[in-house]
Amino acid sequence: MSKTKICVIGAGGWGKNHIKTLSQLNALGGIVEPNEEKRKTIHRLYPDVDCFKSFEDSTNVDLDGFVIATPPATHRDLAIKILNHAKPVLVEKPLTLTLDEAESIQVAASGLNRKLLVGHLLLFHPAILKMKEMINNGDLGDLQYIYSNRLNLGVVRKEENVFWSFAPHDISLFQFFTESFPNDVQSSGGAFIQENIHDTTITYLNYPNGVQGHIYVSWLHPFKEHRLVVIGSKGSLHFEDSTDSKPLLFYEKDMGNIVNELSLKNKPSKIIKYEKTLPLTNELKYFIDVIGGKPINKASLKEGIDVVKILEIATASLIDSSPSKKSPLSKGAHRNEI
Repeated sequence: MSKTKICVIGAGGWGKNHIKTLSQLNALGGIVEPNEEKRKTIHRLYPDVDCFKSFEDSTNVDLDGFVIATPPATHRDLAIKILNHAKPVLVEKPLTLTLDEAESIQVAASGLNRKLLVGHLLLFHPAILKMKEMINNGDLGDLQYIYSNRLNLGVVRKEENVFWSFAPHDISLFQFFTESFPNDVQSSGGAFIQENIHDTTITYLNYPNGVQGHIYVSWLHPFKEHRLVVIGSKGSLHFEDSTDSKPLLFYEKDMGNIVNELSLKNKPSKIIKYEKTLPLTNELKYFIDVIGGKPINKASLKEGIDVVKILEIATASLIDSSPSKKSPLSKGAHRNEI
């Protein structure tokens, strides 16, 4: 069992998942929650764990690392405070709400040679790792197109638009699969509920190696859909994360019947097996290993900054369906160059 003690900052919706998982891993060392009622509730659930009102209060206890699971607008200041205390930190996605904030974290981390991970959870999903393995093995041939649909009807954010709330997952996957940075990003969408906060967007990305793709996100969709498709010259992979069985399917292209004209056909789909471990458990085990000295080889600060950079570029190009409303993320400057 782990002897590492990690403190979770933020006992909200996703913070509770970190708290529960770290407790199961015997690595929960503390909880920071400024809201008194939430703090009392969480203390009743975990009576043997120290609960603090602020990060400053937690510094009086010997802790090995921190998880930041607070709203994105708070990430920069908290991350820098933790790095200044020489503690490793895992920051939930998105890393920050502006590139300037992300780069200020980089300055703090590099100057102190500290460890920081970004919570790009799907990089720890066993199905995603299996897809990457098949890509690297050449099972799909040359990569051609990637698309992701991340659609839901639910919580509407007030600080960030749907692209910043949902798409960091998908951008991190596109970066993971292509191992490159896009040379062109264009996005469009609509802000229907709140002015200047987009509820639905579709973003097109072009990569220097010829791979193209799009990311479609919405919190107005009548049903939940988390669909990821990776298309190659020899075959395609389809992963549906919003169903109970979470199937990963491989479609090999059947080129045997082509005679005088181009005709694309697939062989019958094949179910690809993968480990059924939980991504959050895998992520936190990885963080524990990093605290123990393991080198960071994914979900790094650099990767987190690249995701924020792509988010800003896409947001700067957003054009609402109403010409009177041009609505990038409401807070922070945006850069439209790569």
